[in-house]
Amino acid sequence: MIWEAAFIWRALLAGVGVALAAGPLGCFVVWRRMAYFGTSLAHTAFLGIALGIALGVAPMFGIAVSAIVVALLLIALQHQNLLADDTLLGILAHGGMALGLVALSFMEGMRVDLLTYLFGDVLAVSWADLAWIYAASAASLAVLALLWRRLLLISVHAELAAAEGIAVLPIRLVFMILLAILIAIAMKVVGILLITSLLIIPAATARRFAATPERMAVLASALGVAAVVGGLAASIAADTPSGPSVVTAAAVLFALSSIAGGWLVPGRSRRGRAPAGD
Repeated sequence: MIWEAAFIWRALLAGVGVALAAGPLGCFVVWRRMAYFGTSLAHTAFLGIALGIALGVAPMFGIAVSAIVVALLLIALQHQNLLADDTLLGILAHGGMALGLVALSFMEGMRVDLLTYLFGDVLAVSWADLAWIYAASAASLAVLALLWRRLLLISVHAELAAAEGIAVLPIRLVFMILLAILIAIAMKVVGILLITSLLIIPAATARRFAATPERMAVLASALGVAAVVGGLAASIAADTPSGPSVVTAAAVLFALSSIAGGWLVPGRSRRGRAPAGD
């Protein structure tokens, strides 16, 4: 049976590892309305791929470095107050993507399968990739746990958090770096174009049923894992691309939760479910 193949179990474990970290991080992306920021970081991954190839290291590391640099650059530009945030994100996202594609075109003799980077190739995950995925996910969750309460307060009211002595800017920077790391390790699972969906869809699904932010984070991780398992199973059964199948499974769970939520929790208030954002 195909489920006895080692590459299937590596793919499943890789997807689960990414989903566990994407759930809590995705909750903050939803609460703080940062979906476009995640997409912008993902688009700059092309620059990271070119950097990784040029340095002779795994593209995962190049993507992490480029995403972190873009996050730092965004923070620096935001303090200049010259352009709106969405305009800055658009410039950095598309500029970084274009620069990366141009850089890749100059690398003669290097064959780059852009479709693999765009949509992922979780079935090609190696044991080394798996080790990096779990190490990065565990480190991200550990840091997020340490910053959880402060990040929540910043998400609810940044000015109030600053008044209480919380270092808002450094914590935001750390969160952006965590997102950059997640995007780097998720690239093989769902691809550059679909990374943000793995962040926001499980979190958006969990939001309707979670009474507290902590429960929402746990439920988002569980839904992400369910999407990975269901998506890979559907991919194997129907011979469809694995990354898009995982995201489709997540979207189906969201649709079912929206239907079920209408009669399971009619008229439920937003109180206690999540920070509203600043």
